[in-house]
Amino acid sequence: MTTGWKASVLTILPDMFPGPLGASLCGKARDAGTWSLETVDIRDFARDKHRSVDDTPSGGGPGMVMRADVVDASLEAAGAGQDGRPVIYLSPRGRPLTQKRVRGLTETPGAILLCGRFEGVDQRVIEARAIEEVSIGDYVLSGGELAAMVLIDAVVRLLPGVMGKKTSGDEESFESGLLEYPHYTRPQTWAGRDIPPVLVSGNHGAIAAWRHEQAEEITRSRRPDLWTAHEKRQASTDEND
Repeated sequence: MTTGWKASVLTILPDMFPGPLGASLCGKARDAGTWSLETVDIRDFARDKHRSVDDTPSGGGPGMVMRADVVDASLEAAGAGQDGRPVIYLSPRGRPLTQKRVRGLTETPGAILLCGRFEGVDQRVIEARAIEEVSIGDYVLSGGELAAMVLIDAVVRLLPGVMGKKTSGDEESFESGLLEYPHYTRPQTWAGRDIPPVLVSGNHGAIAAWRHEQAEEITRSRRPDLWTAHEKRQASTDEND
């Protein structure tokens, strides 16, 4: 059995894993050897009997900061810089995680994910290791563990064979730059609401056109930023034709 795509998660709460990553598609893919998960307890690299991983912030201020020496030792143990896997620090100040970046991660041997706690990680280790900072949204969590799970789930579902047919995710939100169109299934009438007639017409061309129109309208109304980017891509494509 091969280990496939390898995720190493550096955390002070290793018992949080695998959590939801052990169920459904991710869990089955892990059991099949499509990907593997290891947790590295940052506290194992503490320098004192209390297993301290943090200290007071230089310059004063509230909270505590994770120590550069302790974090660096845990990164070294996880193989940072040794096997071609990117090192990612889950941080609200990082660049937003996008579907494009997720697809890019499927082309790597895996990822080393650093989960911060307290006020964050000493900047020196971030710079020394050239660590990529990634955010899963404009909000703050108690730590990076849940964000790491989100990133891993997003990657694993795109690994070969995990979703079954290769086309399973081709029309999902963000794949084409648009949000996904609405979905319906039986019964044809529910609570006085009917499935849109075009979807039961059997006219595949009309169905495809309707779905595209719906995707455009939803994107335009809910995510103006994505819609603007989509229009720019369309304009560029038209110029090059």
